[in-house]
Amino acid sequence: MADVSARPLTPVRAIAIPCALGAVLCAYLAPPPMRATAGLAAGFLGAGGLLVVWAIVLAAAATRSGRSLTFAVVAHKHHWVQACAQLVLLTYWGWYVRPVYAYLPFVVAQLVFAYGVDALLNWSRRGSWQLGFGPVPIVLSINFFLWFKPEWFYWQFVIVLLGYLGKEFIRWTRDGRRRHIFNPSSFPLGVFSLVLIVTGTTGVTFGLEIAQTLFNPPHIYLVIFLVALPAQALFGVTTMTISSVLTAYAWSLAYYAVTGTYYFRDAYIPIAVFLGMHLLFTDPSTSPRTGPGRVAFGILYAMATIALAAVLESAGAPTFYDKLLPIPLLNLTVRRIDRVADALTPSLPGGAWASSGYGTARRRLAIVGLWVATFAGMTALGAVGDDHPGQYLPFWEASCETGSDRACAYLAVMEGNYCERGSGWACNELAIQQAVRWRDARAALSTMRRGCDLSFRTACDNLGRMGRGEQGLARAQPELRDLPIVLRGSKGPVRATSAAELHELGCRRGWSVLCRAGTEVAAE
Repeated sequence: MADVSARPLTPVRAIAIPCALGAVLCAYLAPPPMRATAGLAAGFLGAGGLLVVWAIVLAAAATRSGRSLTFAVVAHKHHWVQACAQLVLLTYWGWYVRPVYAYLPFVVAQLVFAYGVDALLNWSRRGSWQLGFGPVPIVLSINFFLWFKPEWFYWQFVIVLLGYLGKEFIRWTRDGRRRHIFNPSSFPLGVFSLVLIVTGTTGVTFGLEIAQTLFNPPHIYLVIFLVALPAQALFGVTTMTISSVLTAYAWSLAYYAVTGTYYFRDAYIPIAVFLGMHLLFTDPSTSPRTGPGRVAFGILYAMATIALAAVLESAGAPTFYDKLLPIPLLNLTVRRIDRVADALTPSLPGGAWASSGYGTARRRLAIVGLWVATFAGMTALGAVGDDHPGQYLPFWEASCETGSDRACAYLAVMEGNYCERGSGWACNELAIQQAVRWRDARAALSTMRRGCDLSFRTACDNLGRMGRGEQGLARAQPELRDLPIVLRGSKGPVRATSAAELHELGCRRGWSVLCRAGTEVAAE
């Protein structure tokens, strides 16, 4: 930790810092496009104005009482290590999903606001402020999971403010010290997730898009694993990650063994959940201090995520909230978890070390080594990686044919997405499901008409049969122009363009018809 001794500042000199940060936020409105969006302009003016007004009130109170405000530069290791990991991951994600780079100015604006709030809260409450990297992991953690759209962006500033207020005012005594209860990133994310679910307003955010595009970069599981390793080694949180990952994987395997389908559909562990298991719930300050307690904490997080995914799906709510809602509730359990661990660990082998939570540096490295071996084994087994079979339509088509209602429902979702993206073949397949399986003639007619409008000949023939009241709807193989759409998995758009490349890709992704020698796919 680099530390510069605290030095006193007059109130006027001190408030110049948050006032300057407030002015920076207001300066964001200089370009006309920023001013043109009412919600965006209100958000930046409100955030900047809050910093300026708060600073003036603080200066007046400090001047009246005659006290000085102190300032120091302190770089805590757990802040800058986490910040470096997040910045590397953000850069990698943005390289493959360019809207992330376009959003970076808004991330910087949140950082500016966070530094201002951090300074003002500390000066208001304690009369001293330590400038460091603390706001960076808080803001970046929030932005890996939730963005508000421009016209609603002012709520993004409220999320940041709520995180700091929760950290400052919601506290308890733990191990003889007053500590904040909630992870300052997870607490506001959990609160806003609940509000968005209850009000049905997820559409004002890019939450779903974030959860989907996090999987786009190649080898993203490996990248998350690697960038998180330094923090795992330094801060003794590896056992939390191992236990949560293995619990989720074991559940997915058991579910597949019983049902023949995948619980999380396109992955054993969804990438956003995997990210949460590495960089969201692993805050050492708000997790158990004991080794067994941290194992239990990781297991509970995985179990809560699994349960919430089912609850949200049954309620018709977006399931990407499953990784955000449990953490504040789990933060409330850490004292009890540690009390139970303290009572049990003396009777366990190695109990003296286990009760310390962190252990020696050598032991922490040994646990990280275990995690490296575990991750390598999971990669070899296909538990993590880019090519999970549940990403691709043939798996769900085969599962639907065996009579799985869940598989048929998800197959219809996939076909609906492909139909909307312009595949006439997918429209034809979906319309047949609607007509035969769900007996919804109106929906089937509308979907089949779209398939015909997309020039899929079989859909036009079926549309004629439906108009004449004839029974029996025909199926056909996808045409060449359908393949870039229907071969797509969760990794993003298909890059192959030639017929040979598309056939080879389709064969690898389970389309047996594209594997057979001499198969020709109709094209315009």
